[in-house]
Amino acid sequence: MSLFLWQNARMGGAVIMIILLVVVMPIAILMSGALAAAVIGGLVKKDVDKSHEESELLELSESNPWLEEKTAD
Repeated sequence: MSLFLWQNARMGGAVIMIILLVVVMPIAILMSGALAAAVIGGLVKKDVDKSHEESELLELSESNPWLEEKTAD
């Protein structure tokens, strides 16, 4: 049994590197991209809302058509 112990000790580093490259790195890249998209989207929306403050389209974009009460016929 001790004959194969030295072989397993060297494989530990390779297994950790494979897990990092296959699992951790893609998740970190996707999450950082999502965070960057949220920040950029928020900044752009704030800028557009400020520049079109008096526009009727701003009110339309902020409205929620699903909240309005439906009238019975």
